[in-house]
Formats: sequence, C-alpha cells, structure tokens
Amino acid sequence: MSFTELECKTLMEVATASIEHGLTHHRALTVNPEDYSPKLREERVSFVTLKIQGQLRGCMGALVATRPLISDVANHAYAAAFSDPRFAGLQSSELPQLDMHISVLTIPEPMTFTSEADLIRQLQPGVDGLIIKDGWYRGTFLPAVWEALPEPQEFVRQLKHKAGLPMNHWSDSLTIQRYTAESIFFDTTTQTYRCV
Repeated sequence: MSFTELECKTLMEVATASIEHGLTHHRALTVNPEDYSPKLREERVSFVTLKIQGQLRGCMGALVATRPLISDVANHAYAAAFSDPRFAGLQSSELPQLDMHISVLTIPEPMTFTSEADLIRQLQPGVDGLIIKDGWYRGTFLPAVWEALPEPQEFVRQLKHKAGLPMNHWSDSLTIQRYTAESIFFDTTTQTYRCV
C-alpha cells in the first residue's frame, strides 16, 4: 500500500505532535481517526524509531494490528520518546535534534525452509523484516536494520541474540515470518518528507 505525500506528512506531523504533547501532558496525543483519510483509518501495525545524530534514541511498535494506523503512530511515537526502557524519557531540549522514522508493516507471512542456509538464501536484504519465534523467545528486526547489518547470516545471528537465543541456535520448533515496511522519514537537513 502506497501512501500519498500528504498522508506521509500527516503521519509524521501527528507523531511529532504526540511527542510534543507528551512533554507537557505525559501521555500520547488522542486523535480522532474519522478526521483522516481512509488509508490512515485502517487497522495497521507501525513502529516509530527516533534518532539523534544517527544514534538510536527510542523505538517502539507492535506486530499485531489493534487500532487505526493514525492512532497507532501517535501512541508509538509517544512510547518511543518516553517509554523505551533502554533510554531516559526525552527532554524538550532534544526535540530540535530528533530524526524520526515511521515504518508501516505489511501482514507477516510464514517462511518455509529446510535449514538455516536455506533460510539465509531466501532473504532479501534491505527488503525483508523478520520475526523469529522459538518457544517463549521472540524478536523482530525491521527492514531498516539491514543498513547496520547488511550480511544475511549476521542479520539472522543478531536477531536470534535480540530474541534471547544463542547466536548459533537452531531447532525444529524455530519459526520465521517475514514482512515488508513502507518507510516515512523527515529529513531535518532539507526539511522534507520522504516516503519509501
């Protein structure tokens, strides 16, 4: 699903407004989905990633759609800024330096493979996001993670580590799903929105 430039801009503006609202009111911005286009009212899954000077500053999202996309983005933008357990809550002084990336995910599809080598052969670097599950262990990497981990074997190893599994783990009960994502950026240098 492709978003119009206006829809991309709207998602980014709502995400930014939700973070600004959070600085003052300590909760996400409440939006009325009926005020937005049909595509932004659909139940979709999103992740919001925040960076400052190229360094991660927060990332939150979900893998199951439970609400309209516009509401999902508002809530995950707030959560990325203030509820990511890896970071202290965002300070107002950091707001001007913030780079934001919104990922809107497709529905994950199960992958079929006979071995780890077979799995790695099927991967599409830069395109696939992956969800790994084995028992209680679970983790995901968004397609954007390929920028930092361009080698498929290392991508899978690090995803296992993120899920709490040994990097060399393999079992018959391990499952992998893949998805793609439409990415929305705001470039602070050029002050423009990009939809990819």
